[in-house]
Amino acid sequence: MNIVILDGFFLNPADDGWSAIKKLGNVTIYNRTAINLVVERSFDADIILTNKTPLNAQILRQLPRLKFISILATGFDIIDIDAARQQDILVANVPAYSTDSVTQYVFAALLAFIQKPEKHHDAVKSGQWSSQNNFSFWLSPLYELSGKTMGIIGMGNTGRAVAKIADTFGMKVIAFSPRQKNKPDLRYFSWQTVNDVFEQSDIVSLHCPLNEQTLKFVNKELLLQMKPSSLLINSARGELICEEDLADVLNNNKIAGAILDVLSVEPPPADNPLLSAKNCQITPHIAWATIEARKRLIRQTYDNIDAFLKGNPVNIIN
Repeated sequence: MNIVILDGFFLNPADDGWSAIKKLGNVTIYNRTAINLVVERSFDADIILTNKTPLNAQILRQLPRLKFISILATGFDIIDIDAARQQDILVANVPAYSTDSVTQYVFAALLAFIQKPEKHHDAVKSGQWSSQNNFSFWLSPLYELSGKTMGIIGMGNTGRAVAKIADTFGMKVIAFSPRQKNKPDLRYFSWQTVNDVFEQSDIVSLHCPLNEQTLKFVNKELLLQMKPSSLLINSARGELICEEDLADVLNNNKIAGAILDVLSVEPPPADNPLLSAKNCQITPHIAWATIEARKRLIRQTYDNIDAFLKGNPVNIIN
């Protein structure tokens, strides 16, 4: 059984995390694969593992041996699911492997934005505290999360985990989901429309998949419904946001700020307008990347492949 890993560089822990998968077949690992090399590298593959390398209909038609794709992620927008189905290629993902890591990131980034410990640390180290008579000083207004409203778009595993932590901080939680079922047991929670979430929230956090309905749905019209004091957080997919619109809204002080772990193109070109936008905190797609989450991802990918080989595939999305 030939297994090809198209982009294994970022997923492999330092302790050779692919060793288990190597027991399942003849494994070839590429750190990265350019789109024009996918067919050449995968032509003899029975199974492909991919994280960000896309597999479109044109590519899939040129891979006659391929029977199974296991995505090294939860989102599956890089695969042409319909084309795979037509060719009887099963596609599996790894749900919920990064829930704890992404939830942790949301609040780490949010607290850094509103409390600014690093900025104050740098000020102390530079002598600003030693040079004054005050026992305390702050460089910007500081805010509590308690009593604020957290708005969540997408109430899957991660959205619900974020809601639970927000509740622990004493926040009100409102959310939108296409399927508003299994209402979370929180002190204050209500289902709302997308527009209501953006209008009423002090913080809006995106946790929805990227598809035809959500592509660039966060546009200027929606952003201008937010409070001038509100924040937008995106740790899901960069293309959920129209970046030009968000940059314009930030630069004109229409909202207080944005916290972004994802952009529409990664790495971003130097002219991405968000790189120079006001009050825009950007990290290089790290929310998922804890060592625990990466090990969990590989372990569950092993389970996906093992189940497929045994004739009982799991986590199938097509």
